Amino acid sequence: MDKLIYTAMSGAKHLLHRQDALAQNLANASTTGYRADTVAFRAVPIQGEGAGTRVFAIETTTGADFSAGPMTSTGRALDVAVQGPGWFTVQGSDGSEAYTRAGNFQIGVNGTLALPNGMPVLGEGGPIEIPVGAQVAIGGDGTVSASVPGVAGASVVGQLKLVNPPPEELQKGLDGLFRLKSGQPAAADPNVRVVDGTLEGSNVNVVEAMVGMIAAARQFELKMKLLATAEQNEQRANTLLGNP
Repeated sequence: MDKLIYTAMSGAKHLLHRQDALAQNLANASTTGYRADTVAFRAVPIQGEGAGTRVFAIETTTGADFSAGPMTSTGRALDVAVQGPGWFTVQGSDGSEAYTRAGNFQIGVNGTLALPNGMPVLGEGGPIEIPVGAQVAIGGDGTVSASVPGVAGASVVGQLKLVNPPPEELQKGLDGLFRLKSGQPAAADPNVRVVDGTLEGSNVNVVEAMVGMIAAARQFELKMKLLATAEQNEQRANTLLGNP
């Protein structure tokens, strides 16, 4: 009975966490370049004197689904998608390097290439400055060129920093961006290619996420029934002990 209580209690706690992750995924089903959160659990006995019968459910993998999202042609020059493995590099709100698959770039108020939320897109030398009024083109290798009206030809203004660290070295932050677990910046990878006029969508499978939420809700209800059963068993045991 003691083991039943701890198993049901910890399982219910982490099922709520799973529901949060699934709800987060559904909320970002249409977010450009979004990578779905993943959560898995396993049962682990508690170590310690007198705790041999107690078991907790703990998270075994809390990460992200790194599979590719659907590609959509937009025809917009500042929309870019990574072909195959790889990441764009941006500057996070904390000033650190972060990585994303979202390529819906725009020119920020200060003239730098940026994400819609204002985070600067980083080149190999830092933020990429775009001349005022320039038409921007992004090549397959990440080269950013600008054509200024009245000036013949286009000039290279930067090179996107494209990286491709192993997925197991990446961790997802609360801001939805990825960073290396080591805290160090990733090295640029010249083999990463991009395609302009295209955006990669979210890789969230809406049907699977909804089915998962229903399953988690039913499992949570089962945990609550197990706790109620444990309470009833304890009351019956107390009754037996009180009436020899």
